[in-house]
Amino acid sequence: MIDYVLYIHILAATVWIGGSIFLFTLGIFLRDKKAQERVYLHIGPLYGYMESVWLTVLIVTGFWMFFHLGIDEVIENDTPHNFAHVMTIKLYLVALITVFTIVHMYIAFKTHGKERTKLQKILSRGSSMAIFLLNLIIIWFAMKVRGYL
Repeated sequence: MIDYVLYIHILAATVWIGGSIFLFTLGIFLRDKKAQERVYLHIGPLYGYMESVWLTVLIVTGFWMFFHLGIDEVIENDTPHNFAHVMTIKLYLVALITVFTIVHMYIAFKTHGKERTKLQKILSRGSSMAIFLLNLIIIWFAMKVRGYL
């Protein structure tokens, strides 16, 4: 069973991170603002719904592995700066990326097809940048976790 859950977890991470990198890249390299607005107007909601599903799958499969593999008990009994330390940091980063995703999606859906205020632009772009960077950091911590397993 764990092989299937791990496979689904990795698949969800691939979709989540791949989509995030793709849209982040579009935002940087698609310089024509009108074209950028048209692209995001059409693919933004689809991406948002799809990514919500995959983030949920990531969190559910992550928690399933966490408790069914006894990682919660290992963290309680492990020495600092070993597996427990790395796993705890990864969990905090996942919580942080989830918060940034909620903020970003709330603004995106609330302002879809409308002009954003300056604050909404700052929060939307800032959360998008945070999501992008946290994805890369979480991958690094996931590799560290895998090294302990």
